[in-house]
Amino acid sequence: MDRTRCGWCEGSDLYRNYHDTEWGVPVFDDSRHFEFLVLESAQAGLSWITILKKRENYRRAYDGFDPEKTARYTKRKIETLLADPGIVRNRLKIEASVNNARRFLEIQDEFGGFSRYIWDFTGGRPVTGTWKTLAELPARTGLSDRLAADMKKRGFRFLGSTIMYAHMQATGIVNDHLTGCFRYRELKKASFPQAGGGPEGISRSGLS
Repeated sequence: MDRTRCGWCEGSDLYRNYHDTEWGVPVFDDSRHFEFLVLESAQAGLSWITILKKRENYRRAYDGFDPEKTARYTKRKIETLLADPGIVRNRLKIEASVNNARRFLEIQDEFGGFSRYIWDFTGGRPVTGTWKTLAELPARTGLSDRLAADMKKRGFRFLGSTIMYAHMQATGIVNDHLTGCFRYRELKKASFPQAGGGPEGISRSGLS
């Protein structure tokens, strides 16, 4: 099987596994969206591989990425997180994660789910890129600008256009695998439901 990959993931087994099984696979589950929002906010100014290495520490520290529990975090809990060597100990990022959990719940109440809200920006279908080289990949787009502006208006913090474009790439709202990557072809061939349902024929480890 041709296993040509996007060049950014080469260099570590952890990165390759993330690329092969998660990156670009459409996410319709709110808890997974919240997980990525916490991790991506923490990434600001750092490399994604740094955050991936701390992912399980974050899962433990953030109660399995439960937005309802995170929204109830107190000042004492924030101080506990600041003392946790397994995560990025940045007060602004940690405080933003608690604020964002509360905003996340508000979106769930308004739209019936965060997944419904975010997928509505693309009409419920993945946007497929046509990039041949890493140099062509954008850091942000008009789509991510609109999403980030709306989320900022709703009170989210540490989630600007660049981070939200990374979120859309990670959660399959945008398929930005390079056209020569084996995952680009697999994901492009897959069938997807409208937002709010579950992905048909998609698994984290590949396509069935």
